[in-house]
Amino acid sequence: MSGGARLTVCATLATFLASCALLPLVDKSTWIMQAAILLVLQAAVGAATRRVPLARPLTIAAQALVSLLLLTLVFAHDQALGAILPGPDAFRHFGVLLQAGGDDVGRYMIPAPLSDGIRLMLVGGTLVIGLLVDALAVTFRSAAPAGLPLLALYSVAAGLSDGGTDWLWFLFAAGGYLLLLLAESRDRLSQWGRVFGGTGRPPAGTPGQDGRGGALAPVRTGRRIGVLALGIALAVPLALPALDGGLLGPSGTGVGNGSGGGGTISAVNPLVSLQNSLNQPEDRTVMSYRTNAERTSDMYLRIVALDDFDGTTWRPSVRSITDVPSTLPGPPGLGADIGRTEVTTRISAADWYAQDWLPMPYPATKVSIDGRWRFEQVGRTLVGDHGQTTRGKSYDVTSLIVQPTAEQLANAGAPPTDLAREFTKVPDSLPDVVHSTALRVTEGAANNYERAVKLQDYFAVDGGFTYNTEVQAGSGSAAIARFLKQKEGFCVHFSFSMAAMARTLGIPARVAVGFTPGAAAGDGKYSVGLRDAHAWPELYFEGVGWTRFEPTPNRGTVPEYTQDNTPAGNPSNPAAPSASASSAPSAAQPSSSQSCSLAQRKDGSCGNTAPAVAGGSTDDGPPFGMILLVALAALLIIGVPLLPMVWRKRVRARRLGSSGRTEADVGTRTLAAWREVTDTAWDVGITPDDAQTPRKAAARIVRVGQLDAPAAEAVHRVAAAVEQVLYAPRPVPVPGLGDDVRRLYGGLHAKAGRMTRLRATLAPRSAVRVAWSVSHRWESLTVRLRTRWASALERPS
Repeated sequence: MSGGARLTVCATLATFLASCALLPLVDKSTWIMQAAILLVLQAAVGAATRRVPLARPLTIAAQALVSLLLLTLVFAHDQALGAILPGPDAFRHFGVLLQAGGDDVGRYMIPAPLSDGIRLMLVGGTLVIGLLVDALAVTFRSAAPAGLPLLALYSVAAGLSDGGTDWLWFLFAAGGYLLLLLAESRDRLSQWGRVFGGTGRPPAGTPGQDGRGGALAPVRTGRRIGVLALGIALAVPLALPALDGGLLGPSGTGVGNGSGGGGTISAVNPLVSLQNSLNQPEDRTVMSYRTNAERTSDMYLRIVALDDFDGTTWRPSVRSITDVPSTLPGPPGLGADIGRTEVTTRISAADWYAQDWLPMPYPATKVSIDGRWRFEQVGRTLVGDHGQTTRGKSYDVTSLIVQPTAEQLANAGAPPTDLAREFTKVPDSLPDVVHSTALRVTEGAANNYERAVKLQDYFAVDGGFTYNTEVQAGSGSAAIARFLKQKEGFCVHFSFSMAAMARTLGIPARVAVGFTPGAAAGDGKYSVGLRDAHAWPELYFEGVGWTRFEPTPNRGTVPEYTQDNTPAGNPSNPAAPSASASSAPSAAQPSSSQSCSLAQRKDGSCGNTAPAVAGGSTDDGPPFGMILLVALAALLIIGVPLLPMVWRKRVRARRLGSSGRTEADVGTRTLAAWREVTDTAWDVGITPDDAQTPRKAAARIVRVGQLDAPAAEAVHRVAAAVEQVLYAPRPVPVPGLGDDVRRLYGGLHAKAGRMTRLRATLAPRSAVRVAWSVSHRWESLTVRLRTRWASALERPS
């Protein structure tokens, strides 16, 4: 196989392997075969046009045209002329598919259904990346920059996937890139001929030579270096702390997909995935359950408690975790005189629903589940250890339905000092309006229970708040103040605000994230969908423990213990429809109105079932870290392609600078000017020939470059100066060498075409000297290290 064919195969294979990183993003993998077939056809067109040969831009244009025809045949054949020639209708159809695909990407959780729009984005994106890789690595014979589009393809996939198999896709992408580099290196080495080691011709059969004159030893060394680098890239991240996040996603060291010891559970931010769950146009079933509870209105399936409020958002604290005990410890603060009912629930998670945290009723007293799970006692949550998820799991949970009375809550004593200190902390950045509003709303309340009920009713009943899923109010300190002013938001904003206001009043508070009870599915089974995702505040009362409140209007059910003996004008009466609605199995029904039926709630015709709000945003836009990453990525994308041009200009300025004007430096200065002459000619396509004398090389540059008289004389003057340096006993400085080189530059660019000038400026051929220099230094370093190592081994003990 020729060098060009080998490069073509490796470029296509590298693109295919990198595109495999997109497989976890959709629920079907049939698109990858379509992409592979189209990639092969695209590469075949490139190989054929290079054999003609066509000019490089024409080769790329031919590949792009064939790729467009192939996409038309696959995705828009009904709108095309003869099923393959795209016309206006075909391009309109592409636009519709791309718009639909973009909408689907924003709506669906991963893995998303493979719609036609998403399939076009995947296949078309892979073809674009394949065209870039083929153009850089094969057409322009520069494999190293081809890693940039491969990195972009892998980065998009890694940024969207759940991270469970990122190492595998990295292995595929990096392996394909290394194959591409090795193929290019082998092709370059084969053009050099036999390796010259400086000690004469090696005897026959010497390792490092084959019968065709190839240099196998450098290739083997390159393979070893590549494998070593790939192993280091896979091993080093295992020793570094992970920066994972997202609702129910990998939870950090020792938990989720990490590799730590499992001794702690790290803080995660669940808000982005909560928003994603609520934003689904299709209410996919997350789990189903059966229970012996008489009614399910209080069967909230709790996942995690957010108890750390740092001013930007609420998140779980870093906690110690242990093995799951056979019987879980008793709920903190629950007294013996509080009414309770023990219930048993059998929960089955959907096969597609994979997360680290285990949904279960609160407070659970016993959990029976297979797999690697750990227990966090403060939040009373179970979290998967080292990749364990809920995917397809069925488990049994024994839990308590706590039934305190309003009188018991009103008579609750002071909480423990440590608990109060931890769960009443608010950041200094919390605006004063939050505390002042809490004081105003709870004016006249005699105890913390009455204050809590007044806060709940302020949001859910008489505060003028609207459940609106189209706002983007954020989740930090300033966002809470903004929410109190705008009075629009969804469950995240209501629960966060009530918890923050409760803390300013000295009431221990946190936010729970999970699911409302769902809807009856027949035969004693209940179904929980994505739209049942919810967040609610939990307030602590000594003797009762952590107690659920429901400040979000039109969501969930208002607890019965907040409807009795509520002060300030009997605000529980407006919530009476919630009590009647709570008798239905689904808490997804609107709790403040019976005009929205269960069927309307499930098909999304109620205004509260299709939110599209960024619940995890910060106060004033994207987080600083995200802005920094995007800025760095943009800088790399824009800056890396310009590095050859910047390097070339810097080298030219150094060679033609003002240093070296003395007689002692005449040789260095003159030779630098001659190197600039040959590199300037090389940039426009005149390859240097070191076997020629400077005079013959100058004549060749004049002839091939079709230089005018002033430029030709300038080249010959530089060549004469070089010969004087090389052969004269005492060379003298020649003035004006820098001006002569610049005159040559102008003459060559005046005769060259537009594309040649553009290539010479943006991607100068002489920039390959950087790679040669790095390779030479690496080889020198390895030789020195090998020599020292051999000397150390031979030294007598």
